[in-house]
Amino acid sequence: MTQITVEGYGMIEGREGERLVLALERGGVDILHRCGGQARCTTCRVSFSEGEPDTMTVAERDKLADKGLLGTARLSCQIECRGEMSLTPLQTARSSGLEPGKAPAEQIEPEPQWVPRGAQA
Repeated sequence: MTQITVEGYGMIEGREGERLVLALERGGVDILHRCGGQARCTTCRVSFSEGEPDTMTVAERDKLADKGLLGTARLSCQIECRGEMSLTPLQTARSSGLEPGKAPAEQIEPEPQWVPRGAQA
């Protein structure tokens, strides 16, 4: 199990390798995922204070770069739970007034191609 400390929500548990967006939802966090976890909308953004993964998917890197968010936020739909994490959800249903979106698949979509965090496109 992965221990995830979520600002404003407390401690939740994720399964090792589980998509972070799904662990957050299961733990009671009303994280947005308007595109259904496809790395297209950036509504599932989180900010890490500890335990940020050293790798990211090409889809996440490219979308964050397009939106000017590379280095300031991560997409929870593109992250697998590993080790201990501490983070803040940046967009929730409660804070935005939006519906979360369709349920993300169990596995990361699109098919992940991993690169070092912060690698240039």
